[in-house]
Amino acid sequence: MPVQIDSPFTPDSSFRPYLIVVTGLGMLIPTFFFALMGFGILNGEDGGILAVIAGIFVVFAVAGGLWAYLYCRTVSYLLTPTEMTWGRGVLWKQTGIVPYNRITNVDIIQGPVMRLFGISNLRIQTAGYSANQLAEIKLQGIRDPEPLRAVIMDFVRSGHSIAAVTGAETITGSSSVSSGSRTQGTDAVVLQELRDITMVLKRIEEKMQ
Repeated sequence: MPVQIDSPFTPDSSFRPYLIVVTGLGMLIPTFFFALMGFGILNGEDGGILAVIAGIFVVFAVAGGLWAYLYCRTVSYLLTPTEMTWGRGVLWKQTGIVPYNRITNVDIIQGPVMRLFGISNLRIQTAGYSANQLAEIKLQGIRDPEPLRAVIMDFVRSGHSIAAVTGAETITGSSSVSSGSRTQGTDAVVLQELRDITMVLKRIEEKMQ
């Protein structure tokens, strides 16, 4: 997909039918649960239980499809020169901002159903997030993820890096030079103080003799 800085973008158009299919498949679990309840109520009448299963599945599938349609309309992303933002949510709107200097890795995720629709997800890992935790940002429904990942990683590499464990910023460039100068200055002061102490001790030793 074309990447434009400071221009909001949304998932690929294939993300909507993909999400509807996935949501419909997910409805099989609650349908099976309610079907068991209906089977017990109807005492195993085959015709009745089939009608109950079909009715429950239709209700859940329609509700899930409607939610997927509305959800896709709320998803948006934005890349700026310093950070990336996202927003989504049907009933509860969620938004987030992550600076590039907090990003540690960008993974491309593509499941079997996604492969059928030709889309992928970009999983953004940030400093302080372990591999067992959820990604802070997930860019969903991306048609051509490689250029987008390349742009994000270019911004990440151009900024200051963040220590993955402590979250401390690694100082580079002129800051490193200044730090080195301060260290050398401190060493010189300590060395001079040691020389003064040595002179005082020698004078005390001479007086005692």
